[in-house]
Order: sequence, then C-alpha cells, then structure tokens
Amino acid sequence: MGLALEAAGLSGPDDVPVGAVVLDPDGVVLAQAGNRREQLGDPTAHAEVLAIREAATRFGDGWRLGGCTLAVTLEPCAMCAGALVSARIEHLVFGAYEPKTGAVGSVWDVVRDPRVTHRVTVRGGIRADECGALLTEFFAPHRS
Repeated sequence: MGLALEAAGLSGPDDVPVGAVVLDPDGVVLAQAGNRREQLGDPTAHAEVLAIREAATRFGDGWRLGGCTLAVTLEPCAMCAGALVSARIEHLVFGAYEPKTGAVGSVWDVVRDPRVTHRVTVRGGIRADECGALLTEFFAPHRS
C-alpha cells in the first residue's frame, strides 16, 4: 500500500489523489499511476485503469495480468472493478472504502458477483486512515 500512497502523488493537480500500483506475481512493480481524469480530460483516466494499461504492455500476452496484484488507495468504482476483472488480475488490495461509488462491496460488488467469470481475492481497509487522509485534505477546501 505504501507504493500506492506514493503513486497518489502522480495525480494531476486538480485530480482526486488516488494512487494505484500493479505488481507481478513475484512482487515486482509493473506500473504505478495517479488519477489524471481532469489533467487528461479523459473520464476513464482513473489511477487503476492507467496502471492496468501500462502493466499490460509489460506483462503477459498484452492484456491478461494473471497472478498480478493491484493495490489502490481507494475502493475501485464500477468501471475500475470491471477493468481489473477483465484484465484477469488475481489480487486486489485497497485502502479507504468508498461509500458513494465503491464497487468492491460498499455500493456494488462487481468482483464477487457470481455471474463474473474471473475471481479476484480482495483485502480492503489496508492503511485506510492514511488513504482517507489524502481525500480529506483534497476535499477540505471545496467543502468549507
């Protein structure tokens, strides 16, 4: 999770600070990314998607990331949860829960849906206080 927290610093200046890292089966970093949706003007430029895209260029057959782990500071949304299932990522580790849009148990549970053909192991709430603090700091000026 430490690497994902560092990757949050790669987020664009106006982007919500979310960091993601993809590790190969041996724990070697394949990709790190921060959220860059605002910076790139791309609604799909979430940290998870950017990291998955980069990792897929370095591992496997171009899109399957079997045996890999995705660590992310915030519970993935529906798009990102779908992307990690589609990429065949084996393990997901995330920090803070997202009660408004979380799709790994908070609002929906995309990765554990019995209709999904790929299974992902999940560990949530890892260093949740630190991960949540990034969001609190970012949103504080917007909420005062």
